[in-house]
Amino acid sequence: MRQYSIGLCFVVATLTASLSHAQSSRSTASLKKLPDAPIVMDSTARSPSGAPIPGPQFRVSAIKGLVRPYAMAFLPDGRILISERAGRIRVVANGKVDAQSLSGVPAVFSTGYRGMNDLALHPQYSKNHYIYFTYYKPHPTDQTLAQAVLARGRYDGSHGLADVKELFVADRWVAGPSAAKIQFANDGTLFLALGFAGAAGTTPGIANQNDAQDTTSVYGKILRLKDDGSIPKDNPFVGKAGYRGEIYALGIRNAMGMALHPQTGQLWETENGPQGGDELNIIQAGKNYGWPIISYGRAYSGESNGASGPDTSLVAKDGLEQPLLQWSPSPGLAALTFYTGEKFPEWKNNVFVAALVGEQIQRIAFNDKGLPVRRQALMTDLGQRIRDIKEGPDGLLYALTDEDDGALLRIEPVK
Repeated sequence: MRQYSIGLCFVVATLTASLSHAQSSRSTASLKKLPDAPIVMDSTARSPSGAPIPGPQFRVSAIKGLVRPYAMAFLPDGRILISERAGRIRVVANGKVDAQSLSGVPAVFSTGYRGMNDLALHPQYSKNHYIYFTYYKPHPTDQTLAQAVLARGRYDGSHGLADVKELFVADRWVAGPSAAKIQFANDGTLFLALGFAGAAGTTPGIANQNDAQDTTSVYGKILRLKDDGSIPKDNPFVGKAGYRGEIYALGIRNAMGMALHPQTGQLWETENGPQGGDELNIIQAGKNYGWPIISYGRAYSGESNGASGPDTSLVAKDGLEQPLLQWSPSPGLAALTFYTGEKFPEWKNNVFVAALVGEQIQRIAFNDKGLPVRRQALMTDLGQRIRDIKEGPDGLLYALTDEDDGALLRIEPVK
């Protein structure tokens, strides 16, 4: 699919005004505070000519009682585990949030968007009851620094984690916004994305934006690990001098979501740019995705993009991968999911991406050739930062709001 991505970046920018910002038909002001009653919304969009593009009506119901929820995982018995950034894992059962969080969770550093991050069930969860999670642990003496950790624990089915073990600890500390995401692959290995959205720097042992191109650092990378945290022998840089063997892909700014394509098994990733330049990428082994050498975003310093070297105006360069899609201005992309269910037949094989700054869910439709043909912003009237989105086992969509008064949103068809 990469052969058409370079052209699409420019084509999509042209289509942004007419397609990517199509919104639901609700004309009320943003709600900001979610009501207790379900809300019916419409997904009808408009073509560039103004003609309506019909979409299903859907109902949004909120399960409240969460504080800055980050990620969710569906248990086989129908319950849902939800991580909260402050360092808690909560249980949702029968439409309610259990007041008691899980015990056994390690101490978490929760400042500057760090804290408890992702959750995932082991592919053989029904046999081993392993839950994998990422978090940032505090520096022993410096209260501004934290270190990314991948851990797992055995869930007792009630309110506790046992046998909690650190499987992977990042090599450097971070002093700014950073995300740690998990995605199991079809072969049982797992991808671990460690992003960093901070600035340049030269302090030894502390990550900076140039780590994304530093092959001795794990930040700004997508790593591939075995389920015990060890390195697979077939990783692209195993045995190569000057490279960490865990590295699967590099040049990543701050990966906020990963998902496997349901047909091809390819890894898709969402990534925050600086001011603009949010990306949707198809990740391939050994490839370099460019940050901070190339970017479609504008650096916070005012430069034309995030490049730290002399090429401060580059959006493309030989040997560096282009995104499948890019967003400018930035909606603050977060998690993504492929919709494969039957409850919304009109949305079959669409990609749904949570967005934080844009307070929306982006729906991306594809044609029969796998080319993206439409982007639509849904649920903008809710006024909620959307952190996570997943298709549930019941074929419905579920989302988490990144708010102090956070909620799990259940999205179901009206008909």
